[in-house]
Amino acid sequence: MDKPNTLHYTTCPSPLGELTLLASDKGLAGMWFERQEHLPEPSYRINWQRCDTNACPVILQNAVSQLQDYFTGKLQRFDLALDISSGTAFQQSVWQALLTIPFGGTTSYGEISHLIQNPKAVRAVGGAIGRNPIGIIVPCHRVIGKDGSLTGYAGGLDRKKALLQLESPLFGGILTGS
Repeated sequence: MDKPNTLHYTTCPSPLGELTLLASDKGLAGMWFERQEHLPEPSYRINWQRCDTNACPVILQNAVSQLQDYFTGKLQRFDLALDISSGTAFQQSVWQALLTIPFGGTTSYGEISHLIQNPKAVRAVGGAIGRNPIGIIVPCHRVIGKDGSLTGYAGGLDRKKALLQLESPLFGGILTGS
């Protein structure tokens, strides 16, 4: 029986709380805020190996660096290999669609369902977005209600609002400590 692949992880601070970043041999496979909903199951974490940021695979080092630049307003587009293979084919199609939402932009769940050519799957799209394993970088925070309201975010609505404020003057400008 083959030994499961070891996944490497590290943590990094952010203005919105500590982030855990996970990498496979294919790319960045996860990023979660502390205490967010839909964290990986403990059985999935069995093959995780912690690394110090400077001794981590390059993908994790690059992700930490790009996140720091993002939070300081120096980066608007991430350039990282992503591994979204942990999701179903449907989830992966939704996560790929999220990658098309530009920095500072927003879209609705219904628009995502149309983009993946499944207009009746609005609720399923919401479920897939909630299970997005690579928050911020796969920008699920840019999906809002069709009426413009802030709706669910696994990292919490306060974080979603702060991310939108960081990205767009429409949502209040630059992120502050308040």
